[in-house]
Amino acid sequence: MVDVPPKRPRRTLRSVGDGELRLHHRVVHGYRRAYRMAGEGPALVLIHGIGDSSDTWGELIPDLARTHTVIAPDLLGHGASDKPRADYSVAAYANGVRDLLTTLDIESATLVGHSLGGGVAMQFAYQFPERTERLILVSAGGVGGEVNPVLRAVSLPGAHLMLSTLRLPGARLQVGLFLRLMRMLNTDLGQDAPELLTLVDALPDATSRSAFIRTLRAVVDWRGQAVTMLDRCYLTEGMPTMLLWGDRDSVVPVRHAYGAHKAMPGSRLEIFEGAGHFPFHSDPARFLALVEEFTSTTSPADWSREHWRELLRAGRPGTAVGQPDTAQNRAVERDLREASERSAT
Repeated sequence: MVDVPPKRPRRTLRSVGDGELRLHHRVVHGYRRAYRMAGEGPALVLIHGIGDSSDTWGELIPDLARTHTVIAPDLLGHGASDKPRADYSVAAYANGVRDLLTTLDIESATLVGHSLGGGVAMQFAYQFPERTERLILVSAGGVGGEVNPVLRAVSLPGAHLMLSTLRLPGARLQVGLFLRLMRMLNTDLGQDAPELLTLVDALPDATSRSAFIRTLRAVVDWRGQAVTMLDRCYLTEGMPTMLLWGDRDSVVPVRHAYGAHKAMPGSRLEIFEGAGHFPFHSDPARFLALVEEFTSTTSPADWSREHWRELLRAGRPGTAVGQPDTAQNRAVERDLREASERSAT
């Protein structure tokens, strides 16, 4: 007799009112944090990228909220959240997401992270695996060293002065004309022209620019990305993980998607052809379909302390843990250290 798996309960679609999509605010640790929250059902947390805000998910939230409780925060230093002189590291952001969810009575969730938000989502899963049901990483940072040269330049001394020139009369027009040219020439950078122009508008004053630079320098230096998750990807074993990437991403190259897919046991990879760094803007219908299908056909991660301990003791596959101290094994370890020189702890 063949065992037939039980059918999953059919999800009920519900309409979402405009009032649910407005910004809410919650003070955590003395800082005012903005977020959007809508819908009912399993929790789905949307984490934006650097210089962006929860508004980037605005057109997607109504559809996602038909089957989920959607929480989309403005990370500290971004959007309508406070922008103090504070810790803007990936680990600090993961803590901030955890604390906000706690105040909202959300015990566990599926995390969707874009760009820097992907790094934050991965860090959240590492720090709080018992609260992470699934990971959906979209053009995520923290995989390889490569990153757009403009971001490397902004990490250098003098970045404040360079960014302040964007507020000079006519500067936005010139940036817009340049991005339009890149789009007409069909360059990878041109694929994200509208979004990049929006990021320029997101830095209207010195406080916003300072928060942007502090965030960037926490993850990028003149050589590229300085934080990696590759050294601990093996810990996602047993956690449903999906990677979404545009094949024309000029910010985080699509080759990083393949590297992450290889390093994350059991992960799923979906490539958006012709899309840049914002595949959920380029093809929102496909993005929504993939998220809905993934969350409805996979079970939340069943975290256990014993399994976590076993994974840690076994160590990262391909390392010299428990192996003889030979020149070959030392060379393997050296290559891995050079590929991931500094971890997000």
